[in-house]
Amino acid sequence: MADPIPDGSMVDDPQLEQLVDVDALTAWLDEHVPSLGSGPLNAKMIHGGTSNVILSLDRGADIYVLRRPPAVPPPNSERSVLREARVLEALNGTNVPHPHCYGRCEDASVIGAPFYVMELVQGWAAELRDEHIHHHPPFDVAPYEYGIPYAMVDGLVALANVDYREVGLEGFGKPDQYLERQVDRWAGQLASYGELYGYPGRELPGYDVTEAWLRANIPAGYRPGIIHGDVGTPNALFAFDAPARLTALIDWELSTIGDPLIDLAWLCQSMIDERTPDIVPTKSLYNVENMPKRQELARYYSAGTGRDISEFDYYMVLAMFKAGCILEYKVAQAAAGILSKATGDMFSWLVLENFAEAERLIRLAGS
Repeated sequence: MADPIPDGSMVDDPQLEQLVDVDALTAWLDEHVPSLGSGPLNAKMIHGGTSNVILSLDRGADIYVLRRPPAVPPPNSERSVLREARVLEALNGTNVPHPHCYGRCEDASVIGAPFYVMELVQGWAAELRDEHIHHHPPFDVAPYEYGIPYAMVDGLVALANVDYREVGLEGFGKPDQYLERQVDRWAGQLASYGELYGYPGRELPGYDVTEAWLRANIPAGYRPGIIHGDVGTPNALFAFDAPARLTALIDWELSTIGDPLIDLAWLCQSMIDERTPDIVPTKSLYNVENMPKRQELARYYSAGTGRDISEFDYYMVLAMFKAGCILEYKVAQAAAGILSKATGDMFSWLVLENFAEAERLIRLAGS
């Protein structure tokens, strides 16, 4: 049984005492989120990660969710929480499947950190375990799994069709020269691992070819839009009954304004290319034999958004380049003794496969 607070409110975990000032939060909720109700506040821990903490809030009516940085926050976590809250607020009233944001608080003095309160969306999320992404039955087998990527693309179509200016996200990102900055952005992150971890780096076959090709093949123009930033079924919720339906895209802390086609490419990089149907990407974490081909999803996306996919190979190669540059930090951490050798070996393989697949796709593109 949780310990009662004098006014009848409760917390279910001693750790919550450093995460929630119940009296202060109750007063803030009374003023800013009256739809939660007026009864005693019962807060429970849902997830206590290293980047953010998720709590449930119950005042006798509907249950809402509070998201905040952990008690010892990593760098930029407060900024990330507020950016996520801003984009969720902007999406309120659109048809993008997302948790409705009921309010955000930038004043860290209320509970010790900025936070926001959002809807508790019903649905199942994919789980990453044993180096594989597992979907909830019956969506872990054919033919049901085939619809999962299409449900994801439905969400991306809705997101791409939102005018970010009309929903108040002007200045949320830097859309000008977005594609021109991408190679420098991720190459710079890769180079930073030397200073961060004392990592000398290593030869990455395919990296030089991929970097040069991306610089030489930037699409001539694009329509800026809202980017989720980390699209995958572990960052989504789905209805429990068939057919596959997306109930919410979640984990928006990497969202920005740029080219939405990169979200589609990020989702599709693990899928089979219809030009080489017998080749299964070896780095794929999905049961791709049960799923559509990359180009099928791209055509479906184009039909829903009107966006040009004639240069979709560029976005696919960019997604693979970005993934390779990011994941190398795991290799660097393992070399520094922060992670195990086994973990480093697994990510080393993933990084090399990303650049190998990017080089293979460049050859397929014929340029």
